[in-house]
Amino acid sequence: MSNLVSEQKWSWWPLLPLYPYGRKRTIFRELVPNQIWSFEQLQGIYYVAVPVRLLVVRVKNELMIINPLPPTNELLRDIDVLEKKIGPVKTIVLPTASGLEHKIGLPALARAFPNAKLWLCPGQFSFPFQLPFDWLGIPSNRTNILLADGFPHADYCEWISLGPIDIGLARFQEICCFHKPSKSLLVTDALVGIEDTPPEIFDLDPTPLLFHSREKGSEELIDTPIARRKGWLRLVLFASYLRPEKLEIPKIKEIFGNSLKPNLRNKRAHFGIYPFSWQKGWELSAKKIVGKNTPLIQIAPVIERLVFPRAQKSFLNWLNKIESLKGVSWLISAHYSGKIKFSTYEIKVLRNKINNSDWAKNEGDFGFLGWLDQKLLKLGVVPRDPLRKFSD
Repeated sequence: MSNLVSEQKWSWWPLLPLYPYGRKRTIFRELVPNQIWSFEQLQGIYYVAVPVRLLVVRVKNELMIINPLPPTNELLRDIDVLEKKIGPVKTIVLPTASGLEHKIGLPALARAFPNAKLWLCPGQFSFPFQLPFDWLGIPSNRTNILLADGFPHADYCEWISLGPIDIGLARFQEICCFHKPSKSLLVTDALVGIEDTPPEIFDLDPTPLLFHSREKGSEELIDTPIARRKGWLRLVLFASYLRPEKLEIPKIKEIFGNSLKPNLRNKRAHFGIYPFSWQKGWELSAKKIVGKNTPLIQIAPVIERLVFPRAQKSFLNWLNKIESLKGVSWLISAHYSGKIKFSTYEIKVLRNKINNSDWAKNEGDFGFLGWLDQKLLKLGVVPRDPLRKFSD
């Protein structure tokens, strides 16, 4: 057991302190036989944790990594198995300009594969100062920029840009990959598929589900299938809306009055501190964004409301390009569910839903996101015309 913990260690976690911090458990699985493999970890804040995924893609007798994650020894060991079977990792792609959870693992991943070429989405930024790639641990002598320097493995992959969209301090842009041999569209944040049952990775440690399945902090964390599903649906609401409509924050007196009860005086239970109160009707909100038998394909609500409300046309143009891809059959996202059926039928259903919906919702579960968007607009943090800057 101690050896396994050591293999899952991630010492650079303070650079982006997301749960589960210094220990990154990884699930390795084959998504498309002999073509695409998934390496799945958890990421989150205050136990609001959802799956995040690194993909390894076969391109002839080589391997390409898309959407980097922290390369623990456990993760590298499984990639080594693929290298011995297929061939070496020759390409690493960071296809997003804004996905910090993928940027943070890139320098260590580049060191782990010193012979791999790096391909980065345009518009990379560092905060609070814009620093050269080499200062960030990204070797500039083997780094290329997607679009400006072309694309890797053009014989096997077609690359489609979503954006750029000006979001104020930076840009939103991702370069999606259509892997022709597997007929799979590989995306980072553009689309997600969410199902109503907890992902397998929570079997390794269901604590986040159990923590959020409770009604108050004085309740113990008890593991049952019902508690896991309840916790998962609440996590989805948190991650999707930041502050969903049916969530209230109890008074400080109540929060601390329920803390430090017997069996809760430990870090796992956050010492009984549980600053949430779920109101009647929250399950109905959750059911709108999860699929019962298959994952529900959608734009993640937080992305829809904060990135696209004034750039709907840009997203629809991207979706039209996706629909024109010959043979597209699968969607594989970096978040939530993995391989999902995604043919022209599913694309048309998604387009019709988008055309018939309001992209600037301010009511219901979108209330907090709408308030935040309007606040950022008023302060001038985000522009009213997010495409003007990139019109040329």
